[in-house]
Amino acid sequence: MSEVKAIEETAKSGIQLLTEMPAISIKAEPIFHILNFKVNNSLILSTLVLIFFTLVALFYNKQSKEKKKNKFYYLINFILKSVYGIFESVLKEKTTLFFPLFGTFFIFILLQNWFGLLPGVGSVVLKVAEEGKIHFFPLLRGNNADLNTTLALALISVFLIQFYGIKYLGFKVYIKKFINFSNPVNFFVGFLELISEVSKIISFSFRLFGNVFAGEVLLTIMAFLIPVAISFPFVILEIFVGLVQALVFSLLSAVFLNLAISSHH
Repeated sequence: MSEVKAIEETAKSGIQLLTEMPAISIKAEPIFHILNFKVNNSLILSTLVLIFFTLVALFYNKQSKEKKKNKFYYLINFILKSVYGIFESVLKEKTTLFFPLFGTFFIFILLQNWFGLLPGVGSVVLKVAEEGKIHFFPLLRGNNADLNTTLALALISVFLIQFYGIKYLGFKVYIKKFINFSNPVNFFVGFLELISEVSKIISFSFRLFGNVFAGEVLLTIMAFLIPVAISFPFVILEIFVGLVQALVFSLLSAVFLNLAISSHH
C-alpha cells in the first residue's frame, strides 16, 4: 500500500518511471483526446516510428542523388538489397513491381516491433483521468501489441491480394476460384477457398499481435522478477522474434499474392 501511495503522490508531477508491476492490458490505453478521438499510447509510438521511417526514406532518396555518399546510405542500401533478394525468391520477375509494397510491410512492422523494445516504452507511465477515475497508463506501447494495428495490416494485405488477383486475371477468371458451379466438387472447393481468404485476415492479425504482445508481457514480468542484466537475453530473443514476425507477415503476403495472380487450373 505504501508503494501505491508513493506512486500516486509522485504522479502528481506528470510522467514518471514505473516502480511496481504494471497491470497488463490487452487493449491500448488512451492518453489524451483530440475532440472525440482518443489518442492511445500505441498510436503515439506508431507516429514516432512513422516520422523516423519517413526521415530515413527522405535521407536515403537525397543521398542516392549525391555523388559522394556516406556510410549510412550504404548501410540502408545493403539492407534493402538483402530484403529484395528474399522477396525475389518468391516473386521472381515481378519483384521490382511489388517490392515497394512488401518491402514497406517488412520494414514498417520490423521498426514497430523493435521500437517497442526501447527503454522507456511501457515503463514510463502517465497519470490519466478516464471515465471519472485516475489511471496510470504507459506513455508508449508497442504498436503491434495493439490488435487494431495488426488487424489493419491484415485487411490491407488481404485486400491488395484480391485487388491484384482481379487486375491480373480479370474479374470473371478470378471469381471462378470461389464460385464454380461446374460440378459439386468444384463448388465445395470454391467455398473452402472463400473461407480460406477470410481466415487469412484472422491468421495475419492474431499471429503478429499474439507474438508481439506475448513478448512484451514476458519482458515486463522478467524485468520485475530478475535483475536487468539477467533479463537481457530475453530482450535479444524478442529482437529476433520481431525480425521473424516481420518476415513471416511480409513473405506470406507475397506468397499469397503470387498465388492470386497466377492462373488457376
